[in-house]
Amino acid sequence: MISKKEYNKRVMLKYFLYAIGVILGVCLLLWLFKVTNTTAFFEVMENKTFDLRQKNIANTKQVNKNIVILTVDNESHEYLAEKYGEWPMPRSVYADISAFIEKQQPAAIAFDLMFVNSMKSSKEADIRLAKEFKNNSNLYTAINFDSLDEQIRKAQPLPNKLKVNIKNESKINFKNQTLTYSNCRRIIDEIIDATANIGHINLVRADDGIARKISPFVTYKNDFYPHLALKVGLDYLKKTENIDSKNIFIDKNKNLILGSRKIPLDYTGSAILNWYGASGEYNPNSFKYIPIWKLEKLTYGEKLENNDELAKDFFKDKIVYIGVSATSMYDIKSTPTERNMPGVELHTTFINNLIDNNFIKRVPAAVDLLITLTISLIIGFIVLSFASTVAASLTSIMLGILYVIFSTWVMRDYNLWVNMTLPLSSALFTFIGVYLVKYFRKSQDFEHTYKLATTDGLTELYNHRYFQEQMILNIETAKRYNSHFSLILIDIDFFKKFNDKFGHQSGDAVLKQVAQTLKKNVRSTDIVCRYGGEEMAVILSNTKTEEAFITAQKLCDEVAGRIFDLANNQKEHVTISLGVSTYPDNGSTSQELIEYADQGLYKAKENGRNQVGKI
Repeated sequence: MISKKEYNKRVMLKYFLYAIGVILGVCLLLWLFKVTNTTAFFEVMENKTFDLRQKNIANTKQVNKNIVILTVDNESHEYLAEKYGEWPMPRSVYADISAFIEKQQPAAIAFDLMFVNSMKSSKEADIRLAKEFKNNSNLYTAINFDSLDEQIRKAQPLPNKLKVNIKNESKINFKNQTLTYSNCRRIIDEIIDATANIGHINLVRADDGIARKISPFVTYKNDFYPHLALKVGLDYLKKTENIDSKNIFIDKNKNLILGSRKIPLDYTGSAILNWYGASGEYNPNSFKYIPIWKLEKLTYGEKLENNDELAKDFFKDKIVYIGVSATSMYDIKSTPTERNMPGVELHTTFINNLIDNNFIKRVPAAVDLLITLTISLIIGFIVLSFASTVAASLTSIMLGILYVIFSTWVMRDYNLWVNMTLPLSSALFTFIGVYLVKYFRKSQDFEHTYKLATTDGLTELYNHRYFQEQMILNIETAKRYNSHFSLILIDIDFFKKFNDKFGHQSGDAVLKQVAQTLKKNVRSTDIVCRYGGEEMAVILSNTKTEEAFITAQKLCDEVAGRIFDLANNQKEHVTISLGVSTYPDNGSTSQELIEYADQGLYKAKENGRNQVGKI
């Protein structure tokens, strides 16, 4: 019996080995993900868990009421196209609406619209709109970059006033394939000449088509250009904070430093947005939407019914974003919280995140790996410690649920994105793997225990108990299928005298070698047992009397022809006597068959031994 101290050492060693196994298993899992290119699949799945968490926490956040959206919705598109007889409507209308809003002193007016060359736009309307941009430093508009072949559109240079300088101490390569463009869709020169308040509106979607982030900068002709929403947000913050919007600093931890604010960037240089729920006027957590047709009417002196929301000074100190929400105009994006969100709301979400300083930060891969290992080790410990499969399964499921709650909580309260897919997948694989190992060990223990219970320790033959069980089983099988089986009883001749002459060690050696000879010379389906002392038995399945006697004679000859190795390097010949019985010819019960075979064995001894006795 081992001591308690030794037992504790073995237990600790077992858990240590399991811990090493789990760690190696997780590392192997990560390696398989990499070499089999399943990383992309798990990234897609992780993005889905991000969407679910964002949907869950979106309604706990409030949008900034100083951000409003002036939208070209379906009604506005129909009304304005009919009134002006064309679409897009004359740019002078945008100029007049801007001038109307400017009277209320808004913080900013930003067009999520591209004023490109149009054959239907008059030069006077372009000049009128450009004048508004020149006279109002809080008026912004958009430009777009692409990689269109220069045979279709020649890439044009842009003025230095639209560029920013980036001091980058991180490992982000802003000239990567995602953020680098070779061409530019310029807006009209009059606006470019009139203002520096122009930013890009390029959008980066994930492989599943969902827009989860915005790139604050893109690269064009080796220069950096800021996003429209970043320009609007920075100028809004500059009123209260000391921020240099032309010289941008990114620290070694991939944080875009803007005064007291830090925008965490991912490895591509994009900012992950923190969403505010579904869009639309019926969602209290959404940005305020105002159809542009109402402003058009007010701008030109028409009255509106129920005009309380657009009373005097409604736009004062507000950021007004002008964009499209009409489904027919194709500026609809899929986001984590809504599959059909107007693109303009991505801009307002970015600005809201910037003002609140609550962009989502994805934790380093090392943290995700540490969490994965920790959860996997805990799951492995649970499986090893719990005797009940149900209890271990329920506890493991509860741990998984708690981790889902935890990952949602840290995203809601700390804006941290911890990986959910990898830890839960690893936990599942660990659960299955440790259970397989555990039950494999149990099956081995069961087989070992069963072997100890049914096997003779000296000869490694089946013991007497197993012999009796198999006799009953063979009788039942023979009855069911109306077949035969035979029994051979074997006794080593003069074994007691042999022990007295050569000693018990030599006697044990002979027992082992006789047992090996018997097992070697019967079929694999036949059962060789130690009946007791120097007696042995062979149950021959599906065997009649004549075949049984042939087998018995073969065994007799094999033993007689073998030289047995004894203790002290001695060698000696040994013989055996055998008796045979067959079911149902010689008996219908175990006892009857044993007695009949024993009579044959007695005959063999009576006739001089070293033979098969016949009755």
